[in-house]
Amino acid sequence: RLSAVDDKKEVREYFNTEGFSRWNKIYSDSDEVNSVQMDIRDGHGQTIQKILSWVEADGDITGKTVCDCGCGVGSLAIPLATMGAKISASDISDSMANEAARRAKEVGITDANFYTSDLESVEGKYDTVTCVDVAIHYPTEKMAEMVGHLCSLADNRVMISFAPKTWYYTILKKIGELFPGPSKTTRAYLHEEEVVVAALKKAGFAVARDEMTATNFYFSRLLEAKRV
Repeated sequence: RLSAVDDKKEVREYFNTEGFSRWNKIYSDSDEVNSVQMDIRDGHGQTIQKILSWVEADGDITGKTVCDCGCGVGSLAIPLATMGAKISASDISDSMANEAARRAKEVGITDANFYTSDLESVEGKYDTVTCVDVAIHYPTEKMAEMVGHLCSLADNRVMISFAPKTWYYTILKKIGELFPGPSKTTRAYLHEEEVVVAALKKAGFAVARDEMTATNFYFSRLLEAKRV
């Protein structure tokens, strides 16, 4: 199998080219999507909404620093910025980070920072660190290390979502329907919740809230962990 370096290279190339055009449509209001892509859009939107609901319920995001790793087109970073958070958002793909910056500017956000970086190279200290629907690109053996790095950036809390291994057979059955024909995509990695929770615990974090979003083609376990 390919090494993690090759995984990273493949993900970067995919999301800078045809992956960008596909996912940019999915994460938009475009009607140029098929029913499967629409289902994924709905699922991802539900995960984002659950995070925003938590933040809204806490009522204290104004002025707080948020680091969004793997920000994509800004689906989470932009609404958090409009709620008053100080945003630093990165993506491995130039195309994604640039599109997020463009969308932010379009809605009048001028002080959010969008830049290109792989997750391991992100530095700094932030009140909250988020990483939504990125772990699917991380091989199992790299997952704990990735969670540890996210925690090292967070003063207070980490919010992370991943495709849970418990849904493995369902996803396996449907994966062929997701990308029919020769259309290129990246490998999808599913993770055991115990591994993620253990990595959080090792870094000094405990799960405070959790959610599960499952549609026909989208499966995402969402954890919020706070420093203890």
